[in-house]
Amino acid sequence: MKHYNAQIDNLATLCQQNGSAWGTISPEYAARMQLQNRFKTGLDIAKYTAKVMREDMDAYDADSSKYTQSLGCWHGFTAQQMMMAIKRHQKTTKRSYVYLSGWMVAALRSEFGPLPDQSMHEKTSVPALIEEIYTFLKQADARELDHLYRDLDAARKNGGDTSAIEAQIDNFETHVVPIIADIDAGFGNEEATYLLAKKMIEAGACAIQIENQVSDAKQCGHQAGKVTVPHEDFLAKINAVRYAFLELGVEDGIIVARTDSLGASLTQKIPVSKEPGDLASQYISFLDAQPINSVDDLEDNEMAIKLGGKLCKPVRLDNGLYQFREGTEKDRVVLDCVTSLQHGADLLWIETEKPNVAQIAELVNRVREQVPNAKLVYNNSPSFNWTLKFREQVYAQWQQEGRDLSTYPDPTNDAKVLMDASLDNSELAKEADKAVQNFQRDGAREAGIFHHLITLPTYHTAALSTDILAEGYFGDLGMLAYVRDVQRQEIRREQASVKHQDLAGSNMGDTHKEYFSGENALKAGGEANTMNQF
Repeated sequence: MKHYNAQIDNLATLCQQNGSAWGTISPEYAARMQLQNRFKTGLDIAKYTAKVMREDMDAYDADSSKYTQSLGCWHGFTAQQMMMAIKRHQKTTKRSYVYLSGWMVAALRSEFGPLPDQSMHEKTSVPALIEEIYTFLKQADARELDHLYRDLDAARKNGGDTSAIEAQIDNFETHVVPIIADIDAGFGNEEATYLLAKKMIEAGACAIQIENQVSDAKQCGHQAGKVTVPHEDFLAKINAVRYAFLELGVEDGIIVARTDSLGASLTQKIPVSKEPGDLASQYISFLDAQPINSVDDLEDNEMAIKLGGKLCKPVRLDNGLYQFREGTEKDRVVLDCVTSLQHGADLLWIETEKPNVAQIAELVNRVREQVPNAKLVYNNSPSFNWTLKFREQVYAQWQQEGRDLSTYPDPTNDAKVLMDASLDNSELAKEADKAVQNFQRDGAREAGIFHHLITLPTYHTAALSTDILAEGYFGDLGMLAYVRDVQRQEIRREQASVKHQDLAGSNMGDTHKEYFSGENALKAGGEANTMNQF
């Protein structure tokens, strides 16, 4: 990005070349507008953020404490507020991303209304949300720069030193950060995956996450009934995403390959093995099959398959799906991960049933035996009962150590007794909360987790904050519910949202009107603007 004064000089030359016809154009104003709109297209964003993410991946490989984080956002405004908060509190946006959850698109952005996470929503909703998020993040840049320009003008008017403000403009850190975008299982065959991936990349996505479930039978990762596809089918979709990146010139685009095999016990399809030990053969070897002595052991319409030199009958459910053997889950996960990384994926996503660093590390270490730099994107899912699961872990650890647990309820028959609020200040609860607090640091160090995300936090925060406000406002508190619990908090936390007119762009609009119309500009600001109360 050009420095402020260099940008002005370039535009001054351009204005001079166009003579008196451009006489009313201010090179400085034009430079300001250019700097406010650093990213002209979604592809500009995808190329920039891919580079950022690759650098972060390299930094993590050198030092696991440099892991990255994101929160799932279902609207551009939530993403904007998240990034503005990060920049205000952390003083930088480094290693902070946005996650786009297919679950939240289905639940909150579909024209059908709220839907379950089963790829039933319009697939065009996904690139549309990516574009919306970046529109809001770019607006956050424009607003903050507009404030700096106003400070610069005020310093000049008062005869003050402008160098510090110009340095802030020159070193401005953008709110535009990588989006890891969920493409579910690709919304169809590999061609459909390619076409949707292109739209997502053109909207700005530098990282696309794809899962190995059957597209038309896709389920939420934390629900039953998941059906996986053979490796060849999944690799074709990984190829489709890579071709989409390359076609659009995003040569370092990131593919996150997700395996649901830890919780998936079904397959729709038995692949064709072409030689012993190939991927199809390994996939077939996990099938649950009953040995038979001859074809006479088969009923009409049943099928047989030869496994390990023996004739077997694969277990087939009434719905036509085949079942995997119990106990093969971890082996299937490892094979999925290794295969994906060896065929074009950059990062892994292992969907687990609980947040347990040791369990994740066991799987990642097995993968790293074959791919040493393997690393994860991990879902710190709201589908986990974090309080319960970590209290269980601490209880089990203390039990193994022989500690006296007589003051705690016995969770043997009902683990939920550990959720009782009376335990909140107990030593066990405090130890569990400490483990929750350290989960991301521990996971990054011990389990190869490069990126920690929460898939649907803003779904829950919207629900919770609205419930709290509604309870008070429509109850005895009336207007105090809003004033005390919302506005007063915004003011004291110095949130931009308290000046909602400015955040929505009214001051920028006034600035631009002044550029365009000079003293004739009809502006919304001034002393009569109630935003001055803040």
